[in-house]
Parts: sequence; structure tokens; C-alpha cells
Amino acid sequence: MKRRQFIKQGALAGSLFSFGGSVVASNLLSEVSTHKQKFNLKYAPHIGMFKNHAGADVVSQLEFMADQGFVAFEDNEMRNRPLNEQKRMAAAMQRLGIQMGVFVAHTIYWKEPNLASGRKDWRDEFLAEIEESVEVAQRVDAKWMTVVPGHVDLRLNLNYQMANVIETLKQASAILEPHGLTMVLEPLNFRDHPGLFLTESPQAFEICKAVDSPSCKILFDIYHQQIQEGNLLPNIEACWDEIGYFQIGDNPGRKEPTTGEINYKNIFSFIHKRGYAGILGMEHGNSVDGKDGEQRVINAYREVDNFLK
Repeated sequence: MKRRQFIKQGALAGSLFSFGGSVVASNLLSEVSTHKQKFNLKYAPHIGMFKNHAGADVVSQLEFMADQGFVAFEDNEMRNRPLNEQKRMAAAMQRLGIQMGVFVAHTIYWKEPNLASGRKDWRDEFLAEIEESVEVAQRVDAKWMTVVPGHVDLRLNLNYQMANVIETLKQASAILEPHGLTMVLEPLNFRDHPGLFLTESPQAFEICKAVDSPSCKILFDIYHQQIQEGNLLPNIEACWDEIGYFQIGDNPGRKEPTTGEINYKNIFSFIHKRGYAGILGMEHGNSVDGKDGEQRVINAYREVDNFLK
């Protein structure tokens, strides 16, 4: 809600009281006073999620997010944005008090083994892009970046592939640690992304334990893990010490919470009670097009978040 609209509605509510419409005014004031209320958890919309309300400009979108009570956002494409746009976004984040979530740190190979293969040229490319992503993270004050190790190597034993991935991530961690940055490894489901090396949370947990660095943690995407392995709360609990970031999406459809089978009220309650202070990226689509769909997303998060009180 824009400040001007807020003032106009406040004046309207006052006039309703003066004319005896106390019940109506009370309801309106209740709606207005909670509209900008911050959420209990740091849900992070992605750029483009509210473009029908805010327009195409990225800074206008950040302003709209902050206006709705969001204190974080994520942008997979931040590394590829022009330098001047990154700087504009960084200035807006500081002004609005909104925090940067993940961006994708490197080129993701969806059909090639990449990190699993152990090939020096792919490893060198990955490490060079991690170096570049340090500069991006510092520019926009980001703390987390997404890493996907790529496809399995069908000609190589899985144990050798695991060793190759761990060694590469150890070298990447050495780059990130001095800057206090964290790469978060994202297991992806077999249905949407068949053939990838990293698919399950216990596998990511094993890798993080082997790398043994504060700069290598798990991105637990609740949508992906519902499809891949289910058993969400026990797996979140088992992986808790290595989880650095969450992402959200209901199943089926990968839309906002309340549209599918996942009980996000219980999941968010569990995360909240464990004292999670990090970001939960809203990496999903909108179930309804246009402004109505964008408002539905906001309402859905208000609904599940109010359960935490």
C-alpha cells in the first residue's frame, strides 16, 4: 500500500467514526494497521512475482515487496544483471531495509556431469564463477548463493563422483570463507530435473559434513524434497545443522502455499519454533494470473504466517 493510500484510508476511517459507523471503521482500521506488518519469518519473493502491481522496474518491485511487509527477496539472475542495475538494487535494499536472499552462483549444467566428472576445465570454470560471484555478493550485500553440481556422470562410479564434488566444493569454500559467504547446495527432484547428481537432503547433508565448512550448506527446497523424498519434517530435523536456506513451493503445481498438498502451517511452525532466523525463498509461480493472483500470494502467506502467533 502506498503512503498516500494509507493516509487516505486513515482519513476515511476517521470520518466513519465521526458519522457513527464504528463497526465498519473498526474493521477498516484493523485491515490498514496490519497491512504493512512484518511477517514472523523472512519470506522472500522473487523478482517478477508482483510485476502487475509494481511494474517491470526492479526497484519498484522491491518497494512494493517492502510495502507489503516482506523484509527479504531473492533473485536467481542477480549475477547476470548489468552492473548499474545491481547498484540501483543495492541502494534500494539499504533504503527499504530489505535483505538479499540467494542468487545462482555459476553456470548450471543440466545435461552434463560438470562437478561430478572431476574434469579440470569444468572445475576451473566453476571456481572462476564463484570468484566472480563474491564480487556480486559484496556489491548487493548477499550472504548466500545457490550451487547445483550438475548431471550425473553415467560412465563413472558414484563414489568417485561424490569425491569429485566434495573436492571442488572444498576449493570453493576456501574462496568464500574469508568473505563470510555461503554457497547452498540445492537437491532437485527427479521429475522436473531428471538425471542430476544431487537429489536428496541426506546426500546434501553427507557432502556438507565432508566439506566441513561454514561456507557450504544445504538449500532445502520444500517443493523439490516433497516430490523426491517426502518425510519433510523428519528430514528437516535430521539436516538442521547443515541447512542454510529454505525455498518454498506447494505440490503439485509449484505455486504458493495453500494450493497443494503440503501443510505449510505445520512446516513453518516447526521452522519458527526451532529459531530459524534465515530466509525462505518464495521460488514458485502464482496460481492465478494478474493482480488478483499476486494478492492471492500475499494473502496465502498471511494465512500460513498468522498460524505462528
